[in-house]
Amino acid sequence: MKTKEYGNNEITILWKPEKFIHAGICVKMLPQVYDPKRKPWVNIANASTAALRDQVAQCPSGALSIK
Repeated sequence: MKTKEYGNNEITILWKPEKFIHAGICVKMLPQVYDPKRKPWVNIANASTAALRDQVAQCPSGALSIK
């Protein structure tokens, strides 16, 4: 399964596109981080580690996870 990583010095978010269901929760919770019109579409520099952890924990498909 293909996995993309988006990280900084504190956290790495893993994205598994095959599991992605486009629920929109990530964009609704942290639009400053997740922008499907931008490449790359994830910019974790725009939120705190705590906010990122909270949002990823609510991903309904499991397409987003923390490493």
